[in-house]
Amino acid sequence: MHQSVLLKEVVEALAPASGGVYVDTNLGLGGHAEKILQQSAPDGRLVGFEWDADAMAMAQARLAPFGARAEFVASNFAAMPQCLKQLGIDKVDGILCDLGLSSYQLDNSLRGFTFKGSQPLDMRMDSREGQTAGDLLHNASEEELADMFFYFGEERQARRIASRIVQSRKSCRLETTDQLVTLIEQTIPKKFHPKKIHVATKVFQALRIAVNHELENLIELLKVAPKMLKNDAKFCVISFHSLEDRLVKRAFGDSLSLEIVTKRPIVASEEELTINPRARSAKLRVAKKVAGK
Repeated sequence: MHQSVLLKEVVEALAPASGGVYVDTNLGLGGHAEKILQQSAPDGRLVGFEWDADAMAMAQARLAPFGARAEFVASNFAAMPQCLKQLGIDKVDGILCDLGLSSYQLDNSLRGFTFKGSQPLDMRMDSREGQTAGDLLHNASEEELADMFFYFGEERQARRIASRIVQSRKSCRLETTDQLVTLIEQTIPKKFHPKKIHVATKVFQALRIAVNHELENLIELLKVAPKMLKNDAKFCVISFHSLEDRLVKRAFGDSLSLEIVTKRPIVASEEELTINPRARSAKLRVAKKVAGK
């Protein structure tokens, strides 16, 4: 079972209460949502957004005991204002945005999020629409690929990798994760292989961000979320890499309607890291809606 990161810290920050309405913008497998519903008994409500159909089905099964208190929206969180309006909700008592992928999505979705085995180069969170990672690798120019790897993955070998992909695809289209991993391993000189992460990590991150328009969606959420909060309601965001964290930090600092609660991001305790090593890169930032703003 997927371990929800910073679960205790999120619940403490949101302080769910009976009668409140809360939003989980990335429902995943429902771990955070389950705890929020438990803490907001007997009549707190939670609206969960999830655009991965498989994850949504598992979250719905997990949260079924809460009945009508749990509501589900099969959409990306960037559409939150319109979707909440359709549910008759004007303002909410708290918003959680966990930008990470669940263990299920990483390991078992067979959509190419992981380096394990051989999976199709898909990487779409919503497999019903949009181009796949394979499409992107096949169609983008060398300059576009290099910029994507550099800006979205912070990969220093971006131009070298982009050049190799363009040369390789002349004879063979990249279709699977193991093909891409092998290409990256062979392209980056051994002396430049990182010690703490897999050599393909940054390229895979960049592709996933590009395929799912993750940064654009986050920017939109950071713009609209404060307008959806009641006075003193909390906005919690868990990021997993520096690109996301910088956007959150800047948005919180620039907003006239938010007061920063966490001067520094909250990170996982040693106890949590022992149970869930994937929490090591998680950073939680919390802001509060300023009354009258």
